[in-house]
Amino acid sequence: MKKLESREDIEHLVNSFYTKVTQDETIGFFFSDIAKVDWDKHLPKMYSFWESILFGQMSYKGNPMAVHFPINEIQAMEKRHFDKWLELWRKTIEENFTGENADTAIYKSENIAKLMAFKMEMARKP
Repeated sequence: MKKLESREDIEHLVNSFYTKVTQDETIGFFFSDIAKVDWDKHLPKMYSFWESILFGQMSYKGNPMAVHFPINEIQAMEKRHFDKWLELWRKTIEENFTGENADTAIYKSENIAKLMAFKMEMARKP
């Protein structure tokens, strides 16, 4: 196991994670059928997002919450979906990395998932 310490490590993590996501029955359809993700555009954004979160590089420009609201309007993004996202993220990290940044990536993802699940639920209430 190696430490999570570079942009290249983040790229490996994100690529490995999204390989799992696209094959998953619980959440894969959000990416393929609803958002119809352009992976050539999405993956570099995710590299920058996690590089900003883990290394303070501030390379990410965007509003992840705003991107998810339109998807939530088409198909409810529920707690169980975020739980599956977390499970796959945690598994991918644990299979590939160790150390403080790996632990931080798990911790931060838990906070992100809780906040997003709450905001998506609130957006669906009348």
